[in-house]
Parts: sequence; structure tokens; C-alpha cells
Amino acid sequence: MKIAIVRKKYSDFGGAERYVASLSKHLVESGHKVHVFADEWKIDNKQNARHNTYLSQILFHKVPVIRIVSFLHVLSFTISSRRLLQKEAFDIIHSLERTTYQDIYRAGDGCHKEWLRQRTKIDPWYKSILAVLNPLHLSLLWIEKKIFKNGKYKMIIANSKRGKAEIVHHYGVPPEKIQVIYNAIDTKRFNLTNPAEVRIQVRMQHGISPKDQILLFVGSDFKRKGLAAAIESLARLKSGIKLIVIGKDRVGPYRSMANRMGIKEHVNFLGPRADVERYYCAGDLFIFPTIYDPFSNVCLEAMAAGLPVITSSVNGASELLEEGKNGYIIENPIDPIEISKKIQKGLKLSQRSVQEFNSKLLERFSWEQHLAQVLDIYGSIRDKNRLHA
Repeated sequence: MKIAIVRKKYSDFGGAERYVASLSKHLVESGHKVHVFADEWKIDNKQNARHNTYLSQILFHKVPVIRIVSFLHVLSFTISSRRLLQKEAFDIIHSLERTTYQDIYRAGDGCHKEWLRQRTKIDPWYKSILAVLNPLHLSLLWIEKKIFKNGKYKMIIANSKRGKAEIVHHYGVPPEKIQVIYNAIDTKRFNLTNPAEVRIQVRMQHGISPKDQILLFVGSDFKRKGLAAAIESLARLKSGIKLIVIGKDRVGPYRSMANRMGIKEHVNFLGPRADVERYYCAGDLFIFPTIYDPFSNVCLEAMAAGLPVITSSVNGASELLEEGKNGYIIENPIDPIEISKKIQKGLKLSQRSVQEFNSKLLERFSWEQHLAQVLDIYGSIRDKNRLHA
């Protein structure tokens, strides 16, 4: 099939971006012709030298955008991508961005109307009022309405049951028009050659004792992902627990927060890391009290590395957790008391039993099975398109 993939940024960093790159790779390897429509693409060729073969087979189309302000960036990408896509015939147009011209829309970024509702938990009251007038939010809501209310799709893919329920609730989309396909994970990436040695090396590198327990937080946009709540929860725990933070955002406010709470020496900010697998290996528990996340890939990564996961119920990935088996679910992501209690429970779980449970669980989320589900939708849509041609 000749397939168009639409996403503003094509990159090998970031959960959503890595998903697009992996989907493209597996489609190419399955013999399909892939065209990527993006505003920019950044691939670390040194880290991805083995992928050069598949990259050379993807045809990239530069989508012109207006970068002056964020809402113009959003609107211009939507308009420009539509214009470019209409110039060429495709069997399938699969958009992973809020756009108004596609066969399949994957709502991987969630429902913006729901995000605005959830962010009131962390924003002061006046920001909720300002959000109603913000051109960026108005633009995203306008596009969302175009997609869901005006039927600018033939099928919607949601990456969690919660995500599907949000779209049905806010926009009245018929449930049968939304198919839930959970994210995929390449578990081989986390099968390190000598995990025990890696664990020791990482801890020594950062001056962490073998006796200390490590909480790991991975993600950019610290405010939305709940880093403040994670730090406040750490302050309530015993001194032998450390927090490692990996991700790109402003560190200053969170370092000051840790200092005020007397735990500055217990929190390590490492910025974005290409070798994050090593840190999963060094950790004892993954903490992710996100305010809103359709489905966080980092939780899947932590599971693949054998870690128990503590995350909030507003994260679609929580649907893969069985409390007391491979982690715990937080009902209130801004309550440090609840979070600290769940952390204590998570640290008591048997590492071996968690690894065994996660290993069996993730067999259902291989890229092979994921691709088969996606291609099944592609084939159905393609056949319908030909029937009505």
C-alpha cells in the first residue's frame, strides 16, 4: 500500500515521535511505500545507523508552516498538509496530528477538551478563564471539533479505553467508529547484556549507594507529568530513597522545590538521555503521577525493564496495571500522601515476580501484533475507498 503518515515532527526522541518513527519503520519493512508529511524531522544517525536502510526508503514531504506564534503553527500545518496530501493519491492517509484531511486519525495526543478540564487541578483559577480566550486552545478545539463533530475521518484509533471514552463523551462520536489499539513496545531494547553490572555502573556514576532505592521519572513537560507531586512525595519517605529525573524542561523550579523540602541531595536531574535503558535497569520503581496522559509510552518502557509502575488513573497506561502485581494506580495525582503510600507499597513488591508478570503481559504488545491490527484497519478502509471510487 501507498501510505501517508502525518505528524508535525518526525523524531527519535519523545514518546509520540518514537511511535511515528517505529510505525514507519515497520510499515517499510513490511513492503509498504511510506510518505511522511512533517514540518521537521530529526534523526540521530549515529544512534540509528542500523535504521539507515529503512530511512532511505521513506519519502519525506516538508509541510510549510507559520512559526510566528503557536496557534498559527497549528493552523498553518493543518491547512498546508491538506493541500499537499490532495496533490497525490494514497491508499491510506493516517494522521497522528490534529488535522482535517485523513482516512484514519490516531488520537495519540488525547482529547484537548479533556486536557483543559484536567489541568484545572494544577492551574490557578484565572488560567482556566484565560484558556477560553487563548488562540492556541481555541485553534486546537476548533480542529478537534472539525475531526470529531464533522466526521473528518473514516476511523479513529485511540490508544486506551479511557481515550475512547473521552472522545465519545465530549463529542458524541459513535463508539463503533473508534478502535482501541494500545501502544507497542520493543522489549528486546531492554534486554541488556549484563544488567547487574549496568545497575552498579549507573549508581556509581551518580554517587548512589547499592543499598539506596531509586525512583525513576522519565518525561518532558514536568508540570503536566507530575514531577512536583513526585518530589513532594519523596520528601515524605525515608532517607534511603533517591529520585532520578530524566527529561527536557526547566529544572530550576524543581531543584529549588527539592532544596526547600530538604531533599536536594536526593534528587538527580539528568536532562534527556539517549541511554535511558540503563537507568531503567538501575531503578527500583517507576513513578509517573501525570495530570493527563492518553497513554504514556514510558510506562510501557518501565514495564519492559521489569519495574513496578506507579501512575495516575488519568494515564491510559494505567489500564495495563494490576495492583499488587506490577504496580499501583494513583487516584489523585496531586496528593503526595496517596502517592507516597503507593510508592511504599510498590517498593515492597518482589522484583522477580514483577519482571515475570510484566514479561508475560507485554507479549500482547509486540510490534508484530500492533502492526497486524493497524494493517487490518488500513485494508478495510482501502477496500471501502476503492468501492466508492
